[in-house]
Amino acid sequence: MEETANGDSALRDDIRYLGELLGDTLWDQGGRELFEIVEEVRGLAKAARSGDEDAARTLEGVLSELDPARVIPVARAFSQFLNLANIAEQHHRVRRSREWARSPGAEPLFGSLAEAVPRLVRKTNPAALFDAVCDLKIDLVLTAHPTEVQRRTMLQKHNRIAALLDERDRYGLTPDEDEETGLALKREITASWHSDEIRRRRPTPQDEARWGLAVVEQTLWDAVPAYLRNLDKVLQKHTGHHLPLDVAPITFATWMGGDRDGNPYVTHRVTREVALLARWEAVFLYQRDIQRLVSSLSLQVCDEELREEVGGDAWEPYRVVLKRLRARLRQTQHWVEAQLQGARPPEGEILTDVEDLRAPLLKCYHSLHRVGAGVVADGELLDTIRRVSCFGLTLMPMDIRQHSDRHTRALDAITRALGLGGYAEWDEPVRRQWLLDELANPRPLIPQGFEAEPDIQEVLDTFRVINEVGADSLGAYIISHAAVPSDILAVELLQKACGVKRPLRVVPLFETRDTLAGADQTMDTLLECGWFRRRIGGHQEIMIGYSDSAKDAGLLTSAWTLFQAQERLVALFERHGIRLTLFHGRGGSIGRGGGPTHSAILAQPPGSVNGTLRVTEQGEVIQAKFGMPGIALRNLELYTTAVLQATVEPPRPPRPRWREVMDRLADSAMTAYRGVVKDRPEFIKYFRAATPIEEISQLTIGSRPAKRSPEDMTVESLRAIPWVFAWTQTRLMLPAWLGVGDALQEGVDGGLTDELHEMFQRWPFFEALLDMVEMVLAKGDPGVTRLYERALVPAELQPMGAELADRFQRTLEAVLAVTGHEAPLDDFPVVRRAVDVRNPYVDPLNLLQVELLRRSRLCEDDSLRRGLQVVINGIAAGMRNTG
Repeated sequence: MEETANGDSALRDDIRYLGELLGDTLWDQGGRELFEIVEEVRGLAKAARSGDEDAARTLEGVLSELDPARVIPVARAFSQFLNLANIAEQHHRVRRSREWARSPGAEPLFGSLAEAVPRLVRKTNPAALFDAVCDLKIDLVLTAHPTEVQRRTMLQKHNRIAALLDERDRYGLTPDEDEETGLALKREITASWHSDEIRRRRPTPQDEARWGLAVVEQTLWDAVPAYLRNLDKVLQKHTGHHLPLDVAPITFATWMGGDRDGNPYVTHRVTREVALLARWEAVFLYQRDIQRLVSSLSLQVCDEELREEVGGDAWEPYRVVLKRLRARLRQTQHWVEAQLQGARPPEGEILTDVEDLRAPLLKCYHSLHRVGAGVVADGELLDTIRRVSCFGLTLMPMDIRQHSDRHTRALDAITRALGLGGYAEWDEPVRRQWLLDELANPRPLIPQGFEAEPDIQEVLDTFRVINEVGADSLGAYIISHAAVPSDILAVELLQKACGVKRPLRVVPLFETRDTLAGADQTMDTLLECGWFRRRIGGHQEIMIGYSDSAKDAGLLTSAWTLFQAQERLVALFERHGIRLTLFHGRGGSIGRGGGPTHSAILAQPPGSVNGTLRVTEQGEVIQAKFGMPGIALRNLELYTTAVLQATVEPPRPPRPRWREVMDRLADSAMTAYRGVVKDRPEFIKYFRAATPIEEISQLTIGSRPAKRSPEDMTVESLRAIPWVFAWTQTRLMLPAWLGVGDALQEGVDGGLTDELHEMFQRWPFFEALLDMVEMVLAKGDPGVTRLYERALVPAELQPMGAELADRFQRTLEAVLAVTGHEAPLDDFPVVRRAVDVRNPYVDPLNLLQVELLRRSRLCEDDSLRRGLQVVINGIAAGMRNTG
């Protein structure tokens, strides 16, 4: 949305006001000397950004000579300012949306329900659109983030600051009220200054799960019913139908506590504990809702059905029903607590089925409508019913994820114990036939007294916990690095062998260029198998990985490979008459498939978003999209309208000629990318020297190790998230553009300029791809990267840095030549201004990071390690991105 000058002024005023309050805090709490150092650094950084070379040299000198005792306070000052600027921007987005809605005669905001539903009704018809909305199945999967830098404590303070900014905007504040709001803001900023924004210990998987549950409690619990009220109102207006009470177009799931791929800290015991924590949190939140309903539903009139249930002499029938429900919720809470403590569960009736929770609420709802009190029913009671439809009894079902090799090793141990030889040594057809034979065999597979190595026993124990916890608390079983049909059948057999009564749906994750290219063949082989078709019951979910495919082949090649893989899978499942759900493993960064939600969904191949979508939301992205109620509401609407539009008005398939061009670009981009990343032995040495990757691996940021294996670091062993994170910290942003410029320039040199222009203007996939690359290039700054090289990189490796800087510049020129833009982000002035505002505050943090890295690599020191974590935090806030 375009910002008006007046709108920009309001944002600038907020940032300036928060900056002044932070400055006051620095003076009051840190003293005059700290305040003056920060102001000097800020002034020099702004002058340097304006091209003043003397200021740039002076700034480097001031920060390199900074007293060790002052390094952390100065870094924290700039880090906290960037966090305050982020809060102000998020608040401003909500404010502008409200102003837009209040403007007389203004068209609804693009992508909102109010804009999209009537537009799509005109392209179909009211009945068809209503059915399409009711059939939507959008599942947002919250995952832990190995580079999530913000503590939950600080996020809560940030939310309170945002709420106070909202209060400050309220019309009609008295002078005293305005003064009190300002004092409250200063209190929060002062408290933040004296709070530790970094973790003293590495979070456990349970900590990460609690963080995810807190997002539900603090924002989604209220945002979801507000979103559904809006959807109901818009549907009623434009289709003549209300949204059914049991329909929830958007639901949530989680990987926190279930994602054990490469994370040794996620064990079967952790999975069990996190599943119980989620159930406890759900019961707690429902109890809170029911208590409010008990207080408010004091009505004495009810219908015959409810009267019969509560008894003829019940004075306040709704309270009778709700108190009974409250008692069962309390009993369920006591049961969960006993399970967590390993104690004997108390006797009593607990809630085990979501219908036990929904049914009494519906009886109250329908009774109120029948006696003419529908306006009461459609308030808090309806909100609670909507929550039940979205969150169920566990808030977010937990997916289990494990690497395919772990299943192979488990089955290998079993076959050797049975005297059948080594499963791992069999070829694919032999494995597949044996698996199918065993799936049809009623006898137990695992021999009595079977003793396994600890890591194999852990795999088997995980399946036994799946059976204990129950399918209601769990979602899918995700197989990382799935490649062949036996990878899927292996999990099916292990579920059977370990006695899982209600097996989880098994979802292969195809995540490298080669496995994505062969995904349709893998699934075709399975779909030709009668046992497998009976097992899936007409529906199959497939996950496609953006992160590893981009790390393997580069962004452009990965994007095209993913597009084609989806096309082939859609065609395959249509041919077999099986419904397909694609699960997108997207990260927050462009290099990991991230980007604007709405355009990314509309850029998918025709038929791939057919009313269903699963997508991961990670760490910092969760906070950015769902950390504030107004922002959460907007993002829920964007997901709904984008999936709805892609369903009822899918994009046209690309022209054959465009496919030919993309094939050439993809081959060229991959050759260039791998030629640097994989074929140059000095590259990994440069990467380790020029970026803080080693330091990131040692910090207490996430529960998961930065590498999948403890061996020496290679690009292959490194996880995609820290790979992207490290390049983001040094501002080179390499994973999101390397190879793109080579491919585009080769296309231009080969006479494809007009076709590339046409592809950008008329093909949503290509437009979204180049828009995202352009956004990354706007954030990047090889000049900053050069500061790291000068201080940290041995002389013999510095030519690699010079080459990468040259490639960055040539990529920028090639992208602008194709998009027709004079400068990056010409079409996104709001984002451009946000980048420009942040740069003078991120630059000093980069300089401080260079100095801290230089010092820490000379000697180990706890204060240096803490300083590094502070600047990592600040740079991530300034770039609005980690990995």
